[in-house]
Amino acid sequence: MVGIKDVARRAGVSIGTVSNVVNRPHMVSASTRARVLSAIQELGYVRDESARQLRAGRSRIMALLVLDLGNPFFVDIARGAEETAQDEGLHVITCDSGHQADREVSYLSMLAEQRVRGVLLSPVDTSGAALETFRRSEIPYVFVDRRVPADEASSVSVDDVTGGALAARHLVETGHTEVAFVNGPSILAQCRDREAGVRSVLDASSARLSVLETSELDVASGRDAASRLLGMSPRPTAVFCANDLLALGVLQGMVAAGVRVPDELAIVGYDDIEFAGAAAVPLTSVRQPARRLGRAAAELLIAETADGDEPVERQTVVFEPELVVRASTSLTRSH
Repeated sequence: MVGIKDVARRAGVSIGTVSNVVNRPHMVSASTRARVLSAIQELGYVRDESARQLRAGRSRIMALLVLDLGNPFFVDIARGAEETAQDEGLHVITCDSGHQADREVSYLSMLAEQRVRGVLLSPVDTSGAALETFRRSEIPYVFVDRRVPADEASSVSVDDVTGGALAARHLVETGHTEVAFVNGPSILAQCRDREAGVRSVLDASSARLSVLETSELDVASGRDAASRLLGMSPRPTAVFCANDLLALGVLQGMVAAGVRVPDELAIVGYDDIEFAGAAAVPLTSVRQPARRLGRAAAELLIAETADGDEPVERQTVVFEPELVVRASTSLTRSH
C-alpha cells in the first residue's frame, strides 16, 4: 500500500507538507501543491481515513439504518439525511434491516465496531432490546419515523394516529360504510398508530371496519390482500392501506379481477411516494414529508455530536401528515 512517506519522497517534500496538501491545501504554495498532487496521482495514494479519524477522535461517517430500502419512502429519508450531512462535510452510509431484528442487531454491532459518528435509526424491534448492547458503545443515535420519550433519545416522526384518522374520515365523508384496513405487521408502532387513527373515526360513525394484517409492507402482500378482499362478504367498498406499496398491490389485484376503482372500490394509501400519483389509477394517499424527516433527524444527530462542553437537549420532533386526494377515491358516493 502506498503511504504518505512514498508521496513525500516522490514529490521531494516533507511528510508534513503532504499532510497539508491533503488536509489544508491553502497553506501550501501553488507550485508545491501541484507537485504533491501529481505524485499522489502517479502513485495512486489514498489517505487512511480510519487512522485520521482515530487521531482526531471523531468520525465523519453517520449511519442510517432503515426498515426497507425497497420502499421509496425510506429512500427519500436517506436523501434528506444526505443533504444535511453533506452541508456539514459529513457522509452517510445506509443499511437495510429488511424488517429483520437479527439483521438490525448485526448492523448495530458493526456500526459500533466502526465507531461511526452516530446512527439514524428506524427500528424493527420496538421493545428496545436490540439497542441494549449498542448503548454501551456510547455512540449517539436518533430515531427516525418513530416517536420515543425525549429522555430516551431524540426522535423525528409523523403523527400516524392523525394520518390514519385523515384517511378514515375521507372515506366516511365520501359515503362508505363498509371499510377495510390493510395493515402491516402489528409489531411496528407505525402500523398500530395508523390503525388507532382509523378506529377513532370509524368507531364514532356508522361504518363497519374490517382489518386485514399482512406480514410485509410490500406490493406482493397488497396483491395477496386483494385476493382476501375479493372473497369477503359483504365486500368492502373502500380500503385504506398502511402504506402505498400495499395500496399499489391492492390496486393491481383489483384491476386484474375486473373491479373498477373507485366505482366499486375506493383505495387510499399512506406515504405518498412518487409512484402513488403515477399509478394507472392515481392513488389518494396520506403524505409524509420523508425528506424533511431525514433532514431533521440528521440535524439533531449533528447537534448532539458537535464539539462543545454543554450537553445538547434531546428533542421530539413530530410532523403533521397531509391527505392528498386523487382518482382512486370518489368524491361523492351514495348507498
